[in-house]
Amino acid sequence: MNIEDLRGLRGLLADMDGVWFVENQPVPGAADALARLRERGLPLRLITNTTTRTRAQLAEKMQRMGFVVAADEIVHAPAVAGRLLRERGVRAVKLVVADEIRGEFAGLTESDRPQVIVIGDIGERWNYRLMNELFRLVIDGAEIVALHRGRYWQVADGLAMDIGAFVAGLEYATGKTATVVGKPSPEMFRVALADLGLPAGDVCMIGDDIHHDVAGAQAAGIRGVLVKTGKYREALISASGVVPDLTVESIAVLATAL
Repeated sequence: MNIEDLRGLRGLLADMDGVWFVENQPVPGAADALARLRERGLPLRLITNTTTRTRAQLAEKMQRMGFVVAADEIVHAPAVAGRLLRERGVRAVKLVVADEIRGEFAGLTESDRPQVIVIGDIGERWNYRLMNELFRLVIDGAEIVALHRGRYWQVADGLAMDIGAFVAGLEYATGKTATVVGKPSPEMFRVALADLGLPAGDVCMIGDDIHHDVAGAQAAGIRGVLVKTGKYREALISASGVVPDLTVESIAVLATAL
């Protein structure tokens, strides 16, 4: 597929960190790229596995970098997880998440005997004592719900290990399989498509993660476009076994072509 094949798009999905910015620095030309896409009238949903900020905080972060973004354009793994748990009738939970996003789980009660353990990003609070506590809760019957299962992400000084390693360790020790809410879960893409009101064939997903963004979108019937910014590493892409529908240098290049 080439860029010309995308000119009939009616909407866009995109990752956030690694596509538009890296940590607190915008990708060169990305703010202008978003403005051009707005001028074309393409509706956009930003799909993120970030679990340390609310949607309002994420929108404000991008606004400070010069992007015109609204909080209701963000499809956010914690918000999707909270909604799914409430829909399932879950009441008692153990929240292993950043304090900033606890509000997404309103209506759920924290308990010493939880039905579900919700795992998100908690930075350097991970330790053996916490892992052993979670292990015992799962052995006693609690379900594991991971807000995402990221392998690694891009920070200012290189790649950093993500929470997928802790989720995998808990699965290995307990013999239980976690339910993953964030990308590449089909639920995240389903929510984004429903928000846009468009079928999968009318949109594409733009991301820097070959597994979560590209392969996840493709599994949901959405074309996956890989950008060579953020966590992109050619060797890792080659070893992944995933073939993007299109690879471009950056979101700025893609927006210019569209």
